[in-house]
Amino acid sequence: TMKIRRKTAVPRNAGAVLPMLACLAAQAAEGGFLEDAKTDLVLRNYYFNRDFRDHDAGKSLVDEWAQGFILKFSSGYTPGTVGVGLDAIGLFGVKLNSGRGTSNSELLPLHDDGRAADDYGRVGVAAKLRVSASELKIGEMLPDIPLLRYDDGRLLPQTFRGFAVVSRELPGLALQAGRFDAVSLRNSADMQDLSAWSAPTQKSDGFNYAGAEYRFNRERTQLGLWHGQLEDVYRQSYANLLHKQRVGDWTLGANLGLFVDRDDGAARAGEIDSHTVYGLFSAGIGLHTFYLGLQKVGGDSGWQSVYGSSGRSMGNDMFNGNFTNADERSWQVRYDYDFVGLGWPGLIGMVRYGHGSNATTKAGSGGKEWERDVELGYTVQSGPLARLNVRLNHASNRRSFNSDFDQTRLVVSYPLSW
Repeated sequence: TMKIRRKTAVPRNAGAVLPMLACLAAQAAEGGFLEDAKTDLVLRNYYFNRDFRDHDAGKSLVDEWAQGFILKFSSGYTPGTVGVGLDAIGLFGVKLNSGRGTSNSELLPLHDDGRAADDYGRVGVAAKLRVSASELKIGEMLPDIPLLRYDDGRLLPQTFRGFAVVSRELPGLALQAGRFDAVSLRNSADMQDLSAWSAPTQKSDGFNYAGAEYRFNRERTQLGLWHGQLEDVYRQSYANLLHKQRVGDWTLGANLGLFVDRDDGAARAGEIDSHTVYGLFSAGIGLHTFYLGLQKVGGDSGWQSVYGSSGRSMGNDMFNGNFTNADERSWQVRYDYDFVGLGWPGLIGMVRYGHGSNATTKAGSGGKEWERDVELGYTVQSGPLARLNVRLNHASNRRSFNSDFDQTRLVVSYPLSW
């Protein structure tokens, strides 16, 4: 059984953090630190089923069920020119049902014999400083920037260890920078070195990034410019434009992005030279929203990202894929509906279909794939179970270069705050 492993959540230069924690202890009783603190607990019950459709697939079925507990604490800041605070996260997962023949859903860690762990968990801490409208965090955190989005698609979220700075001194302008040197994956109780999805076994000493986002036009428009480096693996530049516009009864939206990837330093993942462009367009009227996504990967390699991280930055990101192989061209159509119009407040639905072609993979060139997603979600609106959320989704994936499967997930989440 894997037990909770309490581990440090600060970088290797922990000496710089310890005096900060001592300062926190001395000032915790002062106004702001506790008065503005917030604690959230999410009880997450997760069932996962993946049915492989290929006769020669290594495993015919993955089927697991687990219970997760996600506890987050965020303090306020101590008074004064330099405010000091503390964030903490506690994560614990328990196996409810699994077998050696049906394990590896990534809800739970795996033992060497292929059996899922009975339980696992971790505790992480981040110290934080605030000066004016700028904030520094050092420790374990959940980064959610275009170049590095933490994955929360299973029982417990992925976390990263490092530091991050956010400055909002000028109206509409946010400047960000940081470095992460270790990661704890969504089904792990341990920290490990960073790597890339394109070469998970090639380790990197750290991920560095800097970016700027500017909101204008009454906050209807946002322009973002970013640059990141997974040391000795890849460099990545990213430009992004978001815009929303009312046209009569319609609300139109556009999310446009361009990634440019190159290998870095020792090029441990090999030569990387690619550019990925996408456009995700939306049109909403009343309780209906329609989407069209277009995406193209050019160059000699696929889109690059840190191993374990989410692909939510891409225009055609879906439940199981984001169509980012080398040379791949893809499109998606999506429809969302809010059932309050039928007298069922709290019930929402989504259906989408994505198709990719011309993909170059280890299996060769000209690869094709498609994914179909359907989801229903319901949030209790009132009473003792208010905010309880039930989410049921189904996905079908067919690929000429990989295994075909059908997948069903049922997730019940109950958030508590105090």
